Amino acid sequence: MRSGFALAILLLSGLAATPVVAQPAVELKLLSEHPVDGMRGGNLSGLALCGKELWTVSDRDDDQIYRLDTRADTWQAEAVKLDVPPVPESGLPWGLRARTTAASVIRGGDLDFEGISCDAAGNRYIVSEAHAAVLQVPATGAPQWLKIAPGMVREARASGLLLHFNALFEGLAINPEGNQIWLAAERERRGLISIKRGQSVWDCDGPCVLLSEAGQEMQPAQFPGAKAVSKDFSDLALFNGKLFTLERNVFQICRRDSVTAKIEQCWSYADDALVPHRRYPQSYGLAEALLIDAEGAWIGIDNNFGARADGEKRPMVYRFAAPAGGWGAQP
Repeated sequence: MRSGFALAILLLSGLAATPVVAQPAVELKLLSEHPVDGMRGGNLSGLALCGKELWTVSDRDDDQIYRLDTRADTWQAEAVKLDVPPVPESGLPWGLRARTTAASVIRGGDLDFEGISCDAAGNRYIVSEAHAAVLQVPATGAPQWLKIAPGMVREARASGLLLHFNALFEGLAINPEGNQIWLAAERERRGLISIKRGQSVWDCDGPCVLLSEAGQEMQPAQFPGAKAVSKDFSDLALFNGKLFTLERNVFQICRRDSVTAKIEQCWSYADDALVPHRRYPQSYGLAEALLIDAEGAWIGIDNNFGARADGEKRPMVYRFAAPAGGWGAQP
């Protein structure tokens, strides 16, 4: 039943094949920027606030995550070692897993951590893109992989998600109670998935796939040589019961309904992120970390050790002010 439902979604949403020019979004205002020192593997790929502590991950480091010391303008990443158990079988096909293994030998990072989130009890949850799995790092005790029903990956793939190498899960968010997780599938097709904690496994409550869509959108006019690019998600945050998606190729954050994944409002960060001295030479966006709070948004840049125009090579975190009236306000 789930696979049939997912296939219906795929067929109905397959019309989104041509570039879409989005309406101009309200621009967010940059308040500060913070280089990050001390990340062994660079590649900052997620942000989470646990109590008063800010945490991040690198997609090149399998054995550690980072607590961020934010007392100075330049932040210091403090490594916290992990003893990660063997990864469980997720249902991904052999071909995808083999390519992941081969890539990890070259670049490092077999687990490919791409997002981090926290519940109210201080447990951290980290998504492994390479294995479509979620690692729980409890406030006390040893890390463990969540037991996720294999039907989640099957339904996602039947909906056109998780089909391509290096285009799997790119972000996650968990509710404060720690019993529901949302996962963001990156691109070609991008999508949003929800699972809930049961008595023994995490499983879908109704359909797993909340959204599956293809198509293209135009890069913002501030981007040099702007062109139509594939729709993507690069991180996910939950705030006041709403999902916020980081859509890096079009330099925007969108608020979405947490049940239907329908867009309610979007905000652009292109004006300040794309001033000449902050530009990177890549032809696509590099933002891979999102954290939303009442005062604003933290956006982290995974620059893969590449320098931006002013020569800065360290991972960067930008602080943007919340829109006038807050994140629930309409324009």
